[in-house]
Amino acid sequence: MELDALILARIQFAANITFHILFPSITIALAWILLFFKIRYTKTGDTAWLDAYGFWVKVFALSFALGVVSGVTMSFQFGTNWPGFMNTVGNIAGPLLAYEVLTAFFLEATFLAIMLFGRRFVSERTHNIATFLVALGTTASAFWILTLNSWMQTPAGYEMVEGQIVITDWLAALFNPSLPYRLTHMLLASGLTAAFLVAGLSAYRWLRGDRSSGVMKALRTGVLSAAALIPLQIFVGDLHGLNTFEHQPAKIAAMEGVWETQRGVPLLLFALPNEAERRNDYEISIPRGASLILTHSLDGEIKGLNDFEGMHPPVAKVFWSFRIMVGVGLIMLAVSWVAAWQLVRRKMLSPWVAKALVGMTFSGWIATVAGWYVTEIGRQPWLVHGVLATKDAVGDVPAAMVAVSLTMYLGVYVVMLFAYISVLFYMARKAGSNGPASMGEPGKGVAR
Repeated sequence: MELDALILARIQFAANITFHILFPSITIALAWILLFFKIRYTKTGDTAWLDAYGFWVKVFALSFALGVVSGVTMSFQFGTNWPGFMNTVGNIAGPLLAYEVLTAFFLEATFLAIMLFGRRFVSERTHNIATFLVALGTTASAFWILTLNSWMQTPAGYEMVEGQIVITDWLAALFNPSLPYRLTHMLLASGLTAAFLVAGLSAYRWLRGDRSSGVMKALRTGVLSAAALIPLQIFVGDLHGLNTFEHQPAKIAAMEGVWETQRGVPLLLFALPNEAERRNDYEISIPRGASLILTHSLDGEIKGLNDFEGMHPPVAKVFWSFRIMVGVGLIMLAVSWVAAWQLVRRKMLSPWVAKALVGMTFSGWIATVAGWYVTEIGRQPWLVHGVLATKDAVGDVPAAMVAVSLTMYLGVYVVMLFAYISVLFYMARKAGSNGPASMGEPGKGVAR
């Protein structure tokens, strides 16, 4: 099958956003974990906390660098592959992206050098403040980007003037109906991604015989954070689903595989959506489960995909992405709670639980990417829901040129991802063989 420029441009942007989101999903929360390590060191004087900080700040620096590099390529595509997007919604997208750079990225970039290299030359208090400001910058960056993305899902506070979006109410546009749920959901996803990364790499070091106090403190922090955050994520995810049910019913119908509008809709545990015949094959379901979850009534009505024929997303992609996200989330719940119970009650992990944590090191990536696929594919055929169709925003770049750049992107991303994961485990092995990490002593003669 020959792919046209629209499909190739969509695949290219999907590849870019998939690769890019891996790194902010780590750094947003990891910055706060680093601040926690530094505050604990400042309060207790226990150098094990500083050892934990010394290792994980290197992971943060590497992740931050790759996040910046991969983010730049997306902005280029607005002008090359998707000129219709900025031509139509530039009056909101332009300012929000500029605010992200001016308030968040500049804040991170300014204080990152102090955070990484300045502890020898500044006081502990100043270094802690720098770490805090970097963490604040990562969260502010998430706010601006998710504000734009949420507006694209649930646009508000605007009017169309000669084919362009004009903002009439900035507060309504910024705090659009889905922002609170989408922002909270993403921040918790980042927390879980970073928590399992910390727990997984620490368990890897533990299995290799590195039982130092710094490793154990990082391990406990990662495990207990994950155990606390996953129930919150499930709760917020339910609220997010109810918001989507209200504002994007076609997306919900695809997530649940509902073809006909009906009451008492079953919750599908497994099915093979058959879009050609507009039905599901091989269903395994819980009777009335979907209605109960989405309407809080066993007899609640859910609109079916046939009510949106020709204007709903690809069903199988959304259906299975949602189930991957939920399935990984349930595994996260089980693994983190068992590990937390062992660390709290036994003060030690069993080897099989440690191996499970190592296996879950990048589970946050899987859940986050699957969730983003639900969000972005589920918005189709709209680029801005109900306002701008995806096909109306694509540029006139020949399909062959898009295919060449897509191939180059994919090749680079595969190499970079393999290198990133390899370097993380190399750092873990090296840290274990070299003993505790060192952050150096704060500068002498600096006012405290």
